[in-house]
Amino acid sequence: MKIIEANGARIPAIGLGTYRLEGETCVEMVGKAIGAGYRHLDTARMYGNEAEVGQGIRASGIDRDELFVTTKVWTDDLAPSDFRRSAEAAVRALDVGAVDLLLIHWPNASIPLEGTIDALNRAREDGLTRHIGVANFDSALLERAAKLSRHPLVCNQVEYHPRLSQEKVHEACQRLGMAMIAYSPIGQGKDLLADPAVTEMAKRYGKTPAQVVLRWEIEQPMVGAIPRTSKPERLAENLDVFDFELQDEDRRRLHEMSRSRQRLVNPSFAPRWDDR
Repeated sequence: MKIIEANGARIPAIGLGTYRLEGETCVEMVGKAIGAGYRHLDTARMYGNEAEVGQGIRASGIDRDELFVTTKVWTDDLAPSDFRRSAEAAVRALDVGAVDLLLIHWPNASIPLEGTIDALNRAREDGLTRHIGVANFDSALLERAAKLSRHPLVCNQVEYHPRLSQEKVHEACQRLGMAMIAYSPIGQGKDLLADPAVTEMAKRYGKTPAQVVLRWEIEQPMVGAIPRTSKPERLAENLDVFDFELQDEDRRRLHEMSRSRQRLVNPSFAPRWDDR
């Protein structure tokens, strides 16, 4: 497993995304992921499954210190008092002790960033989380958040795949010593994975299209990925990306594909993206 060293945090480069995993399915998938070798688990208040993620962790019997657990505070709860309440509820629901990483899930233009960043720092200082960061911040907002923070931000979690370039965000993350963690790293549905360029590469490497895409991401400096799956058989596949390397020409082709900037996640409250 590649480990990303980011401002004092050690983040496993491949993690399990748990968006839309619910109930017993979520509990079972978390347990099976840990059994398959995953050590990075990602959830959020908005997902409504923190209790199930925690249950899966506890049932696995793994030593808590072997895991890197991330959760996120939703955009409606970024006022300082709301943020504190939400962060405490997240830790309570997970019931595995302090989380390893607490993120602002999305920025909120109607709530002053200064107060939210202060609340995020207080959560760290009060022992709710070991590290802090953000998600879905454009490069300018990321620079501003880093300047406001008393403690280093270790991560910006953003949509990233070979149909969406994140060059400016990635450059900002590297400047600030932060990881860029990709959600929807293999896109959504079969469109990206059926692309002839990707399938041709997969055949050549003896890998699946998903493995080629994940490998492209984790080969980049300070980049990790949290693919989500509800299929147990895909867990090992998504983790089996550390025994091959892409050729330079294939890296270039995938990079050029990303310039098409086909964003999948773009809610009305999103920031002003760098690719506009």
